[in-house]
Amino acid sequence: MSAQNSISEDPEILQNNINHRISQAEKDIDNYSYYQAQNKLDEALDLAINGKNKKSAALIYTLKGKLQLINEEQDKAIQSLTKAVKVQNEINDNLNLGKSYKVFGDIYTSKKDYYQALDSYTAAKSKFEEEGLDKELAEVLFCEGNTNMSLEDYAKARSLIEQAIALSKKENYTKTLSKALITHGKVYAKLGDNAKALALAQEGLQIASTNNYVNIIDQGYLTLSTINQNIKNYKLSNDYLIKHIKLSDSLRAVKQANLSAEKRSEVLMSDQSEKLKETEKELDEEKGKNSLSTLISILSVALITILSLLTLSLYKNNNIRLKTNNMLHKKNGELIIAKEKAELASKTKANFLSTVTHELRTPLYAVTGLSNMLLDENPKPEQVQHLKSLKFSGDYLLTFINDILQINKIEANKVDIEPEPFNLRKKINNIVLALNNSALDNNVKVHFEYDKNLPENFVADQLKISQILINLIGNSIKFTKDGDIWIRVYKIAEENNMYNLRFEVEDNGIGITKEKQEHMFESFSQGSIQINRKYGGTGLGLSIVKGLIDILKGKIYLKSKLGQGTTFFFEIPLEYVKKEEVKKKKKKLLEGSIDDLDLTKVKILVVEDNKINQMITKKILTKMKLYCEVVDNGEDAVERIKENNYDIILMDIHMPGISGMEATKRVRAFDKELTIFALTAVTIEDKMHEFDEAGFTDIIPKPFKQEEFEKKLFNALISNNKSEQELV
Repeated sequence: MSAQNSISEDPEILQNNINHRISQAEKDIDNYSYYQAQNKLDEALDLAINGKNKKSAALIYTLKGKLQLINEEQDKAIQSLTKAVKVQNEINDNLNLGKSYKVFGDIYTSKKDYYQALDSYTAAKSKFEEEGLDKELAEVLFCEGNTNMSLEDYAKARSLIEQAIALSKKENYTKTLSKALITHGKVYAKLGDNAKALALAQEGLQIASTNNYVNIIDQGYLTLSTINQNIKNYKLSNDYLIKHIKLSDSLRAVKQANLSAEKRSEVLMSDQSEKLKETEKELDEEKGKNSLSTLISILSVALITILSLLTLSLYKNNNIRLKTNNMLHKKNGELIIAKEKAELASKTKANFLSTVTHELRTPLYAVTGLSNMLLDENPKPEQVQHLKSLKFSGDYLLTFINDILQINKIEANKVDIEPEPFNLRKKINNIVLALNNSALDNNVKVHFEYDKNLPENFVADQLKISQILINLIGNSIKFTKDGDIWIRVYKIAEENNMYNLRFEVEDNGIGITKEKQEHMFESFSQGSIQINRKYGGTGLGLSIVKGLIDILKGKIYLKSKLGQGTTFFFEIPLEYVKKEEVKKKKKKLLEGSIDDLDLTKVKILVVEDNKINQMITKKILTKMKLYCEVVDNGEDAVERIKENNYDIILMDIHMPGISGMEATKRVRAFDKELTIFALTAVTIEDKMHEFDEAGFTDIIPKPFKQEEFEKKLFNALISNNKSEQELV
């Protein structure tokens, strides 16, 4: 007998029964009892439809959509929400309409359709504001902020999450408050203020722990792991990461167990058993009324018993299949967990390597800077070779660090293509000339063959092509003694202006064994430890080559015989361009004349906390006949800039107190035009958007080359001088 026939048709009692089932379903969802929640919602929906209760029916569709989202059935969830919104619009149920729009936003967020999600959250926010629903408003403000963070609009995310926090604190909505504080910490970490990020995330985790919000605790652990890694507290970062992985695994296991086929069968059997008991009870009450009724009752009981036995039989027959399916689900879940752990470990490794290599660049600034300075100060003859060795070691270590950073960027898909017109033949000729001294040291002759029918001017990322060729030709020179190297370029195919070119680098050096060829393009891979010791190198060059060629949509392969030599082939597509376009791109070294400058009037402020780096930068500027002042923290820098007229600011990023980023933001509040260079050990590509947002004019990465440093400073001074003359 159906549920609606088993209760009174009194509207108030009917509504109470619907509300009771909805309330139980919501508790079941919170307790991960998803199938029980689904059954209660189905029962409530039957009652609402039969009672023609549109408001309750629409609310139930919203809850079903929420449950379907948890079960990762986004398309079904959208169907349920569409039904809910249609009815809620008809009856002007703004409260529940807002809830439906909010769930719509959650669905689109899970599908990574962030702009559609923002539209839904905006619609929900409007309804909650109309109805004065602060709790729901705080939640949707948080969701809106979180989505803006996914879009990397950190300023907007910060503003929205701050509103959510203020409202949650005012009304004591601890759940929304805890996750908003943790996410606020993530935002400040992205904005470079790790001290504030740490305080916010810890506060959020404390509230979540007090109230046992396990999912929020899990996010808190992960966020604190990331922030502690940013501030180089690796032990605490690792501790939080372990807690996150452990709790995340536990939550995932609970969810999978409650979504398994076996659990579904168990719930179905339990429901069937309950219905059977109710039916038997009703039949007992009907006994004795008349013989026909008794006979019907007996037959009904018999029929129900047979159906129950049949159900049980089917359950047992399918039990093996269900267990097998469950095992497959479990294994699949384990594979997903393993994949996520591997991705997390890879990300942690990449972040660690990036942090360590960035930190190494700072002392390298001292090594390369001091060695260059000492070589320029007329050292004693017996000291020259030692200083050159020191400079060589510093340059080698810097190359190694840059290689590691580049591998990290390639693996993280952070390398962008920067096409520009150039002359391919001249580019390769210049590379050969640059490497010729190394070739002569090994008594190697380099032959360059360029297809006479091939055009010379193309549009491509010439820097990446240069890196590929320098690595391959340098590799051949290293492993060839008293031999020859042939470099060939020719056309494979042509369509319109697109050329598919093949590049060959062939040598008659030591060659590579068949076994080693399979791993040649892996990081830190060389022929053997003996080869590494004899010929040097890190084994990163070919891995970088492979990554760059993949980025350029090309392919690379090799053939080699031990003792006879090696040939590397790579093919990449290039677009032909006219010679005039290449000429347009040529620029002068300096965009004006240094002679026009009065260097005695130039004032430069160096903001740097490292004493050695202060001394080196000051010496370099003195050598350039430029006057500078030095401060060792961001707060003093801001005050000095307010009180003096400087031409250029050289701003370090990582300092005690406020960072260079924050100091620059404060300066930009009262001076928009001042030239501010970021002196930083981070790679430009990693943080470019943050430097732009802070207001830096340009970036000078440490350790820098003297000529590049001079070029940027003189160009800035020439530009400032032109601007002043125009004003006059």
